Amino acid sequence: MDDFSGIWEGLSAVRDEPRLMIMWVIAFTLMYFGIAKKKEPLLLVPISAGLLFANLPLGEFTKPAGDGEIGGFLFYATRVGLVTDVLPLLIFLGLGAATDFEPVLAFPRMFLLGAAAQFGVFFAMIGAILLGMTNAFDFGLLEAASIGIIGGADGPTTIFVSTRMREIGNAAAGVDVRDIVGATTVAAYSYMALVPIIQPPIIRLFTTQKERRIRMVYSPRPVSQRTKILFPLVTALLISVLMPKAAPLIGMMMFGNLLRESGVVERLSSTAQNEMMNIVIILLGLTVGATMPAAVFLQWETIGIFALGLSAFAVATASGIMLAKTMNVFSKEKINPMIGAAGVSAVPMSARVVQEMAHKEDPQNFILMHAMGPNVAGVIGTATVAGVLLAVVPSLVGA
Repeated sequence: MDDFSGIWEGLSAVRDEPRLMIMWVIAFTLMYFGIAKKKEPLLLVPISAGLLFANLPLGEFTKPAGDGEIGGFLFYATRVGLVTDVLPLLIFLGLGAATDFEPVLAFPRMFLLGAAAQFGVFFAMIGAILLGMTNAFDFGLLEAASIGIIGGADGPTTIFVSTRMREIGNAAAGVDVRDIVGATTVAAYSYMALVPIIQPPIIRLFTTQKERRIRMVYSPRPVSQRTKILFPLVTALLISVLMPKAAPLIGMMMFGNLLRESGVVERLSSTAQNEMMNIVIILLGLTVGATMPAAVFLQWETIGIFALGLSAFAVATASGIMLAKTMNVFSKEKINPMIGAAGVSAVPMSARVVQEMAHKEDPQNFILMHAMGPNVAGVIGTATVAGVLLAVVPSLVGA
């Protein structure tokens, strides 16, 4: 029987670590929402698979290399893709190639609604700091910044900030930082998938039926091809000068948009939007899931992260709505306040939610293109806030 002892090692591992089965349930739940409910399946299906692989007995997928042994597939993929920020930045390249900035260029004031939604980031960050002052949660400034960025509802940016904060903490003397990359990323992507459930009640709470029925005629001012080409170049240069830490995110996104708008590299633009994006999404989902072994994920801090992420998302939604209502006080052309909710970076989910709610209130009301303005502006806003956090927070902790 000693010759067959390896067959039973898996069962022994499960018996010794029953938390693995809890993680299987979580993995299958996420997979259910992705497949059966079709809630962001491109994200939740690979993430749930990676989570399952990370919690298989003996950890063959994630075992580290060393002592002459080859590491697991997800060990190498995580080190190459997440630790080096390669995968999140490639996602931003594909996102830029797929994004049409014309709605926000035609109505520049929509940038304000994208900026207003970033209040959710700072709300969650302050909440994490306050929880860290209690004995129940172990959150420092680095963790608080990683949690706060969930409020931007941007998965790649959340990964970028969380991994950077973790590496900054690990490299700094006397700074103890928790590995919460997996928890913050799953929280961000989960809330992005649940936008159709989370946002409607908040929108109804902060708007009246009369406001939700405001019609906005879409008659954009012409945007020249030259403007479309100059916009990514000027944006990348301006933000990189003012917020150097945001340069990788903004630079890759604007490069992707330049491929789209230049009109001379259709093959590259198509590849960035489709083939490359699909490959990167698969690898990103698997590696994100791989960061959530039971020992790391099943902690009180994870519950706190999900609660703070939800509150940040709610505050971001409400902030955009309230600014839109404030703008109506000074504007002759009324804005449907619901488009302020699209200021979060969940592109294009939140814009679609706003359009669906407008259609229910008035079947002849079409505000999708208006909602896309703050939606794409929110992506730039979240990336800029990420640069601010990466520049300021490490200096505050002496890193």
